[in-house]
Amino acid sequence: MSLLDVLLGRTPPSGGEAQALAACLDAPLWVASVLDGAPYADVEQLLEQADAAARALPPEAVLAALRTHPRIGERPTGDSAHERMSRLEQSGVSQDAETRERLAAGNAAYEARFGHVFLIRAAGLSSEEVLAALEVRLGNDAAAELEVAGDQLRQIALLRLQAALAA
Repeated sequence: MSLLDVLLGRTPPSGGEAQALAACLDAPLWVASVLDGAPYADVEQLLEQADAAARALPPEAVLAALRTHPRIGERPTGDSAHERMSRLEQSGVSQDAETRERLAAGNAAYEARFGHVFLIRAAGLSSEEVLAALEVRLGNDAAAELEVAGDQLRQIALLRLQAALAA
């Protein structure tokens, strides 16, 4: 029995669906919205609902979800689904000493300015692309940056959901 089978109504819930969805986006409102929309006619409808639910998250839910993400460049070492996904997503970010130092400095400046971690959909991005985005986003005002961070959170959630559905 897979998450996909449950969300498409092919099999009854097993009780682990909320936890599986929270590994994609740790926002109770989002998890509830995705679960409440089931059963879905197809994967496209499911992804559309997941996307809409992420876009509808209020700022406080976005901030709470941001607190569950590691800093870019600091790969988590645990074995939870969330941590495994983070490691995979950050695999393109170089771990050489210079890059680690630049990311640490950028993360510190970002957190001092905005009060939360710098979040970027790192999958498929090089270290230089991540660092360039960090530099640009440091120039945002707080409201604009929260909107950008929320969009990055949404993109990550959809990537993770697609991977979870394929598992």
